[in-house]
Amino acid sequence: MEEVAAGLSEFPRPVAVAAAREEIEARRQRILAGEEAPVDGLQAAVARRAEAIRAGGLRQVINATGVVLHTNLGRAPLASEAAESAARISTGYSNLELDLETGQRGSRQTHLEPLLRGLTGAEAAIAVNNNAAAVMLALAALAGDGEVVVSRGELVEIGDSFRIPEILAQSGARLVEVGTTNRTRIEDYADAIGSATAAILEVHQSNFRTVGFVEKVPFAKLAALARERGVALISDLGSGALEPIGDEPPVPAAVEAGADVVCFSADKLLGGPQAGVMAGRGDAIAACRRHPLARALRLDKLQLAALEATLRLHRDRGPDAIPALRMLGAGQAELRTRAEAMAATIGPAATVGTSTSRPGGGSLPTHELEGPVCEVEPPDRDPEGLLVRLRASDPPVIARIHEGVVLLDPRTMSDAEAQIAAAAVAAALG
Repeated sequence: MEEVAAGLSEFPRPVAVAAAREEIEARRQRILAGEEAPVDGLQAAVARRAEAIRAGGLRQVINATGVVLHTNLGRAPLASEAAESAARISTGYSNLELDLETGQRGSRQTHLEPLLRGLTGAEAAIAVNNNAAAVMLALAALAGDGEVVVSRGELVEIGDSFRIPEILAQSGARLVEVGTTNRTRIEDYADAIGSATAAILEVHQSNFRTVGFVEKVPFAKLAALARERGVALISDLGSGALEPIGDEPPVPAAVEAGADVVCFSADKLLGGPQAGVMAGRGDAIAACRRHPLARALRLDKLQLAALEATLRLHRDRGPDAIPALRMLGAGQAELRTRAEAMAATIGPAATVGTSTSRPGGGSLPTHELEGPVCEVEPPDRDPEGLLVRLRASDPPVIARIHEGVVLLDPRTMSDAEAQIAAAAVAAALG
């Protein structure tokens, strides 16, 4: 190991030793498994490991899948202004919790609240670490150990196997199911409200839709019932659209209809960093702000700076200033020009075709994104092998396979990224 590590003088000593140890151990395991592990190529293999260790685990990749809000790839890409704001704030000190006017301690939420109020029409607003945290905080603060009424058709599972009943249980509240999977009426909610009822929870089906013989209570009627019975109404909108897009209910509409708290993600259709936003009535948000969980779930200064910049872009320049929203609405001519340029760079193995992708990230599940793509048919008829080689390129290129052909979707790439991806394909094809 010492001999191999010593041959990697271009790397820091700890990196060289770690790479040598890992590669030698991997070959030892192959020998124990009865496989061959020749010494030839050992130094080169260790050098590749050292390069990977030095680069770190979290890397920038090129998203050639066409899925705009790709959860595995970090969901919404930030606007350059948001990224620059986070970098600027993180490299020095800031007035994160300092009131510059009085010199006294302030709240980090004051940097976001005016923007959120203006964009949603809410009386008050705060932001926490993600939408699941927002829902749990709202339930804990407004329902406590009381009963929460939820339609059976809204007991959904979000990403990574987290389910609404589990989040509700962790908040301390008790679940009361009403209606059926496909039909829930206002009478079902009314009959379930009793002396122990603290809240009604309305959950938007953000990652699926129920169609056919279905019935759902209009949100305004649900809000009227909640006010009449004196219970809180919490709305989990998930995707967080500020303006109409597809069939997503906009956040301002839920606020206007009378929700006490509306919870939604910041890194989906809002196009910002990971965060969960809570907007609604002043007294309800104040209760959430005072709850002990609020501190445990609060944003750090990087998230806050990026979210504040994203909200300013929505306010000042509208959806076109947000990369994710711009990708969702990209024109066919722009996409075709990019796809043709990629095909020209790749060569005879590439052609321009048409395909369909999804917005992703648990948003707009029935919305299809159709447009031109660059299709690559590997000469060796091994599309999986080509994907492996593309993931090993620098930067890694993440593509997809459709009917035995590798697709590079220009929707989720800039012109520069598309050329880098095309060059990586050309190199991978030899």
